[in-house]
Amino acid sequence: MSYRVLLVCMGNICRSPTAEVVLRKYIQTNNLGEFIEVDSAGTHGYHVGEAPDSRTQRAASARGYNLSQLRARKVASQDIDYFDLILAMDRSNLDNLRRLAVPESHERLGLFMKYARHFDDDEVPDPYYGLGHGFDLVLDMIEDAAQGLVDELRQRFRA
Repeated sequence: MSYRVLLVCMGNICRSPTAEVVLRKYIQTNNLGEFIEVDSAGTHGYHVGEAPDSRTQRAASARGYNLSQLRARKVASQDIDYFDLILAMDRSNLDNLRRLAVPESHERLGLFMKYARHFDDDEVPDPYYGLGHGFDLVLDMIEDAAQGLVDELRQRFRA
């Protein structure tokens, strides 16, 4: 059995690729790799084919995550059908996904921070236009939500 998770932000160069790599690592650490597939995409095509933002890569690398092989892509309508769970980093991108999806698919859409245990925020802020420390905060939030999501997935696949 395979369960597919798509993580979505605007350009797919900061938040969603970070979430993809963090979630993948947590899935592997919890021996769920054979059950769960993870990918990321953006709702806009501004950066298609580009590597993640260098500041994102630096912050992730400092914590042992490697984003260098990832390339930005835009969410396609086929993604809505393919993925079992599609999590946006913020409400704006969730709204964009809802416009792309047929109403019957809306139950598979949600906010990534729903799974956070230590942050009350429901959105991961976009660090792209901010100062460098924003990338570390984003990582803190993503690690928290990724752990919460893995805890739920572990229950699903070990039960």
